[in-house]
This record gives sequence, C-alpha cells and structure tokens, in this order.
Amino acid sequence: MAEKKEARRGLGRGLSALMSDVDIAPAREQESMTPKTPDRMVPIESLVPNKDQPRRTFTPEQLQELSESIKTKGIIQPIIVRPAPGAAEGQFEIVAGERRWRAAQMAKQHEVPVLVRELDDQETLEIAIIENIQRADLNAIEEAAGYKALMFRFGHTQEKIAEALGKSRSHIANLLRLLNLPDSVQDYVRNGDLSAGHARTLVTAENPDAIAREIMAKKLSVRQAEALVRGASEPKRPKVSSSAPQAVEKDADTRALEGDLSAALGMKVSVAHKPGTEGGKLMISYESLEELDTLCMVLSASR
Repeated sequence: MAEKKEARRGLGRGLSALMSDVDIAPAREQESMTPKTPDRMVPIESLVPNKDQPRRTFTPEQLQELSESIKTKGIIQPIIVRPAPGAAEGQFEIVAGERRWRAAQMAKQHEVPVLVRELDDQETLEIAIIENIQRADLNAIEEAAGYKALMFRFGHTQEKIAEALGKSRSHIANLLRLLNLPDSVQDYVRNGDLSAGHARTLVTAENPDAIAREIMAKKLSVRQAEALVRGASEPKRPKVSSSAPQAVEKDADTRALEGDLSAALGMKVSVAHKPGTEGGKLMISYESLEELDTLCMVLSASR
C-alpha cells in the first residue's frame, strides 16, 4: 500500500496513463467513434467547474453548435470528474469536459454521463491541460503554453509529451520557440492576424514586431517573410580596415543549439563560442522574476 502511495507522488500516473481518460478526436468531441461507457449519470447541478483549470474561452457559436449536437445525440463522451474536495457526497468537480457541461445546460439536459476518477490536484491540472491541447481549437501560442506548463510545472520532457500526445518533437520544439517572441507578436498569432509559420521566421529577428507588422501589411508568404528577416538581419556595414576585429558569424549548429535550448527553457538563450578554443559564454535572458524562479528550479533539479 505504501508503495502505491509513493508511486502517486512526483509526476502522478504519467502522461500515458492520464491520456487514457482523454482518448478523443482533437476538435470534434461529439464525433468520436470510440465513446467510453460512463460510470454513472448524475444531475447536471451536481457538477462544478474546476477553479484552477487553465483559462479557456468558448465562443457562443461553439457552444451552440455543441448544444445542438447534444440535443440530437446526447453526450457521447462522458465528462471526467472527481469527488469535489470539501463538498458533500454526490458533488463532483469537472476535470475534463467543461465545454460539454455548459452546452448540456444550454440543451436543457437534466443529467450528464460522467467518469469518476480519484485524482489529486496535480493530476487534475495535468488532465485539464491535456484536454485543452487535444480538444480545443487552440491557436499556436495557447498550444505552446500548454506544452510549457507540462514541462515546467510537472517535469515532463519534450520526448514524453510528443510520445503521449502523438506529436513530433520538432512540432513541440517549434511551438515553444514562439513563446520567446514579444507579447505583441504573440497577440498577432492569438488573434489570427499572423500564422504560426510566419511567427517562426521572427524568432531570431532583431525587431520582430516591426517585421511582423510589415508581413501583415504586405500579406507576405512565409518564404517572403523568411527573406525579409534575412535582409533585416544583414544591414549594410561601412567598410573597415582589414586590421579591425571582425564579428564572427554563428554557424548553423550554434544557431540550432540556441533554438533547442530556448525551446527547452522557454527563455531566450545565446551561445557565444570563442573561435579556436573550447570555451565561450552561455547567456539566458529572463523577462520576469517568475521566469527566474523557474530557471532556478530547473537548474536545481538537474543537480
């Protein structure tokens, strides 16, 4: 018994085990071909949303569409719940499925199917994040934030996340790099004004906001955006004497290493290698004290 209790600490049951309860199509939960058998039906008023669930916004159109489907077919995929902490028996907290619960209310349903799970607070939040990534029509920034939470709040690696969620590691790494962009550029992606492909070209740009606005104004393709970024990063320099020290251009391996480290940490990383030596500098930039705390936690955990 003590051994089982110990296994539930740290990273809980692991992503693969948690994913078994969120086995659905990425966007259309009502169209899944493998519905789960609910543990029971419970009154709709016996469910309460999880106050710590990652913030999500549902458009009236999304809820109305799902409500119409529920009126016709019922709730195909049960809502995942746990006994509500500190509440009376028979009261449940929603772990995954708040969209279905809200749509069921709109459809004037009296009962909803549920899967009851004994989950601690950490596992509850992990499943909520996983459901966000799997179910919701997330933009690239929201998806990246979900991956970052799984990595830094719970210690999951990119490889484990990729394996559990059926994504490629490069897909996850590329999205995480977007979190290094200024907030203004991230907002362009959130609002649908800039695609993730365009945004990726700006990760290494010196003035990403200005270039992003030019990309949007001129409606450039991703390839044209890449050329614009290259041109902006290679300004004309005045001629200097051959005896003056020349700036060393970073090779492709160094730039790739910077990108991988930036994606892994969620912070901007710069590698300055001294030519002809085995030494150099590794610089990590943080934008808030929270990021500094996260960095200290990661460094401490690696000892």
